[in-house]
Amino acid sequence: MNGTTPAGVNDEREAARWVRGMFARVARRYDLANHLLSFNIDRYWRAHTVQRVRDVLLHPDARVLDICCGTGDLLLALGSSRRNIVFGSDFCHPMLVSARRKIERRHAPAALFEADALNLPVPDESLDLLTVAFGFRNLANYAAGLAEMRRVLRPGGMAAILEFSRPPNPVFRAAYHFYSRRILPWIGGAISGSRDAYTYLPESVRKFPAARDLADEMRRAGFRDVRYEYLTFGITALHLGSVGEIR
Repeated sequence: MNGTTPAGVNDEREAARWVRGMFARVARRYDLANHLLSFNIDRYWRAHTVQRVRDVLLHPDARVLDICCGTGDLLLALGSSRRNIVFGSDFCHPMLVSARRKIERRHAPAALFEADALNLPVPDESLDLLTVAFGFRNLANYAAGLAEMRRVLRPGGMAAILEFSRPPNPVFRAAYHFYSRRILPWIGGAISGSRDAYTYLPESVRKFPAARDLADEMRRAGFRDVRYEYLTFGITALHLGSVGEIR
């Protein structure tokens, strides 16, 4: 398991720079494109993730960070279950600008900082919950990303990775493959003005490890009680893992 490999890049530094630039180009219409292309099912995926980590969120002193937070949709969903602040980070400044507007508009209990998920400015063993929705797949080094997640979680802490996957049913997989390769780039490009971004999306999903392989990598990184579930016929998968016993 390596990391994302956009076409034409030669190393991890170039991959990270490409991904940052790509998200900067689509930030302004990112939410609109996501909701339309997923038929609004992305809202359910995030709500389901919040429900799965609710036991941690209910602790008033729990420290929560959503990495690769983008425009803040999961961050806001997590914050809706708490009075205390939820933190969000991303390495793409225009995405954080969009997230900040949403946080201010809703008066949400959330705070943002700009940081690379592979090098978080967070002390060791300082978080109770770390989440990432549709951002892990874009990391330049998956193993390093898991190691960093493991580093910042306290004993008893939990990691939740919501990511696109490959549907296990061959018929549905073929239909989804046709949609993602032939239709999604055209619609996404028209909405966002960046066709290459939505050409990259299905390719990055195709190259991303299968759900079972990601679970194995989480175990190798030191996570315990690792499990995953498919959502919406396997279009996405939610992985959970703990550091020691779950609180």
